Amino acid sequence: MSARSAGIRLAEVITALDAAYPPHLAHDWDSVGLVCGDPDEPVESVTIAVDATEAVIDEVPERGLLLAHHPLLLRGVDTVAASTAKGALIHRLIRTGRALFSAHTNADAASPGVSDALAEALGLTVDAVLSPAAPGPDLDKWVVFVPASDAATVRDALFAAGAGRIGDYSQCSWSVAGTGQFLPHDGAAPAIGEVGTVEQVAEDRVEVIAPSRLRATILTALRTVHPYEEPAFDIFALAPIPGDIGIGRIGELDRPEPLSAFASRVRTALPATSWGVRTSGDPDAMVSRIAVCGGAGDSLLGAVARAGVDAYVTADLRHHPADEHRRASPVALVDVAHWASEFPWCAQAAAVLRGQFGDALDIRVSSVRTDPWNVEC
Repeated sequence: MSARSAGIRLAEVITALDAAYPPHLAHDWDSVGLVCGDPDEPVESVTIAVDATEAVIDEVPERGLLLAHHPLLLRGVDTVAASTAKGALIHRLIRTGRALFSAHTNADAASPGVSDALAEALGLTVDAVLSPAAPGPDLDKWVVFVPASDAATVRDALFAAGAGRIGDYSQCSWSVAGTGQFLPHDGAAPAIGEVGTVEQVAEDRVEVIAPSRLRATILTALRTVHPYEEPAFDIFALAPIPGDIGIGRIGELDRPEPLSAFASRVRTALPATSWGVRTSGDPDAMVSRIAVCGGAGDSLLGAVARAGVDAYVTADLRHHPADEHRRASPVALVDVAHWASEFPWCAQAAAVLRGQFGDALDIRVSSVRTDPWNVEC
């Protein structure tokens, strides 16, 4: 066992990776995190690759960790028997004390993440997220109208039900005084006033923030303590505040250049593949503001069309989505191999771990090209 790494447990490396690429950012269909390995065991090295292939695993030393972008086990896995292709890889790793960890769509959305690495490789200065992710839970603003004499009781009930939390603060609310008016009709049992008589009451307008998942709980609390037979309130669903996390990035070149020159820039910046670089647009058109998305990105073509960019770099563009986009939008398309678009992330992840562990852990980027398209014609 390496003396320099004897004190580093796999759990410590996982903690560093989860901090850089938070698991909660992963899409709900995704499978990220530790695939095999004992968090309490020491780890001597980290090898980083886009895919966990047999050739990549051959490069991982015993008692090493393989950090892969793409999950090895994702869809319809019901066996890891050694007689299956992927099961055989899992068995090889376990027998030699090697571990496997995946950071996939959480690494796509994180800041910095996969698309930041792609943008940096292309010489872009990132200033926006193409498809922002909500930074936290869906939130509501509750606006409750209550007699001033009962406002404190209602606020306390709302707080007890989970409302009024903003960041590291609790019991947050805002109030303003006003006048409420109502006319009780036959069948009503007003707490204030009489049937058939217009009533005006000094009321407070109380506003609080609450997670939308607590709507039923907060409504029950409100109805329990509010003095009115029919409490007056509004619920407003709040739009997410854009942040620096999400899928894809938007950035600027140092200076505008023709689309043909930009396509050559992409070809030079990324690893060579049999897929090459395919471009759709006027080769002489000047481009400077660029959207990028590492991995398959045709699901974001609508966002691209609205983003005010000149070109979009991504992978796996299909004929019909690309054709429909070009008919309706002037944004040029630059299509590269999926593996090539995500390979720059490997160096980014290596830098994250080196920043955490320095020379105490051997960290390397795999030299294996895991692009499945390997024959050039």
